[in-house]
Amino acid sequence: MNGHNNDTAVANVRSVYFGKLLRDAIFECLDKHTKEVIFIDDFQSYIQQQTFLSLPDLVLIEVDENPEWFNQVSFIRDHPILKHLIVVLIGTTENAESRKKALKLRANDYYVYPFPHADFISRIAFLIRFKAIKPNIMELSVQMQERYKIPLSKRLFDIIASGTALLLLTPLFILIGIMIRLESKGAIIYKSKRVGAGYKIFDFYKFRSMRQDADKMIGELASLNQYANEGNKNGKSAFVKFNNDPRITRLGKILRKTSIDELPQLINVFIGDMSLVGNRPLPLYEAEQLTTNKWSSRFNGPAGLTGLWQISRRGRKEMSESERKELDNYYANHYSIFLDFKIILKTIPALIQKEEV
Repeated sequence: MNGHNNDTAVANVRSVYFGKLLRDAIFECLDKHTKEVIFIDDFQSYIQQQTFLSLPDLVLIEVDENPEWFNQVSFIRDHPILKHLIVVLIGTTENAESRKKALKLRANDYYVYPFPHADFISRIAFLIRFKAIKPNIMELSVQMQERYKIPLSKRLFDIIASGTALLLLTPLFILIGIMIRLESKGAIIYKSKRVGAGYKIFDFYKFRSMRQDADKMIGELASLNQYANEGNKNGKSAFVKFNNDPRITRLGKILRKTSIDELPQLINVFIGDMSLVGNRPLPLYEAEQLTTNKWSSRFNGPAGLTGLWQISRRGRKEMSESERKELDNYYANHYSIFLDFKIILKTIPALIQKEEV
């Protein structure tokens, strides 16, 4: 049944392929299922000649021996008409840095050949169906945020507790800020986009505990990812966390070990982005991978400063990605003021971590 549904979904798909190494293999894979496969040698010329009515449904770009792939994807995503095209990158060797760049560019997927043809067609079918209903999903996301209301008792507790804590901790905030600036250049507060309850995207605050070039080092450290062995068929993992992370500064290690680096999130709690207790808000590239029915329910609960993951098995090597997702889903389905108080009481001894993770 799934195979039939996939064939139906891709039957009218028009594909464009830019690259030479895998042309024959990709043609063999797509020709049996899709309407048309066009192979191009001049990417820029082809794309610029297209009109709204002649645009393909799917753009496949080889990354091997193609130093321009980054600019090509950027061009598509920055173009007012082309930006909604489905873009899939294909390589012959795993490259963590290229994969990370692809996620940031919002490429729809990144495959390393050889791969099962059936899985590839299934993924394309999903992307086609998703594109067809995406406007409704975006509308649903807005509706979810409008419908999602944190219980009044929980919100009042958040405001009082976070407001009081911020007032009392102001001298500590100033001291830590000075120490951070003395040790290394860069902003005192690290700000990043995170996804919380109802897929709400907001600015997430932490004391900076890493070097300025920390984000650029992720590709080099991919093999140290604590969740690397639990990636999906394409080698991806929804979570990224390194054991004994070399990107962390000396002061940063202390801030992280005591969880003091998390204190600026009290601001997020006070203004309503988060709650004191909930599921940790995720970076965009992690949240995008949790779109299946099985795991997306974790976004039905509030985002939190602390939660079940922190008090259960944080910092332990045997904490698997699947277990962490299960904890998130459990809290989203069962959270209450009583469970929150229980988690808060257990958070204090969990602040001092046994490992530098």
